[in-house]
Amino acid sequence: MSKTTKSSTSSTVKISSLVLLIILVALVLSLMALIAAVLVFESDMLAAGYLLLLGAMGMAFSTYVMFQTRRRISLLKIESPQITTTVECKKCGFKSVREFQRGDYVFKEVEPCQKCNEKMLITAIYRDVKEKIKEPVAP
Repeated sequence: MSKTTKSSTSSTVKISSLVLLIILVALVLSLMALIAAVLVFESDMLAAGYLLLLGAMGMAFSTYVMFQTRRRISLLKIESPQITTTVECKKCGFKSVREFQRGDYVFKEVEPCQKCNEKMLITAIYRDVKEKIKEPVAP
């Protein structure tokens, strides 16, 4: 039984331009509040404290939203399932398992058998299911 596997997974995480723009605006406003806090510090310490708090919270919120957006997008990526084709010889019973190729269908005659040189027949096309491991629940 021979099995050929080829996996090509290209995953790129992209953040929508609208979300990126909102995060960028929030960062700029937070930076402006921090600068204003430094400038106002000499004359009004209470206003400087509020501006400092507002700027720090804005920066923290912006970075949190950016990291959460990246994490959620990476969790939502969809992996294409591995599709396998089983090819059997009608004469000698030799079985071969290979990766699905475009144009494959059940009962299609394909390449000659490696043992007896008779035409082989596709007998099954199926998707390989990866079962997720469940963590035991603690009492």
